[in-house]
Amino acid sequence: MNISEIKKMSTSERLQIMEVLWDSFCYENDDIETPEWHETILQERKEKMATGNAKFISLSELKKSRPQ
Repeated sequence: MNISEIKKMSTSERLQIMEVLWDSFCYENDDIETPEWHETILQERKEKMATGNAKFISLSELKKSRPQ
């Protein structure tokens, strides 16, 4: 399958394929290692929450902040 074939699929079909692929990674591959930088980011976010410096926004605010 190549990108032109994927583009011909409906959004629903592509989402279904993504779900199947994600499931295959989550439940079938024990050898996938989490990168070290993931842990670093999680620690930074936990510290911000613990100190009260975390900023939370709604999904609609996030969407407004993203370029179209």
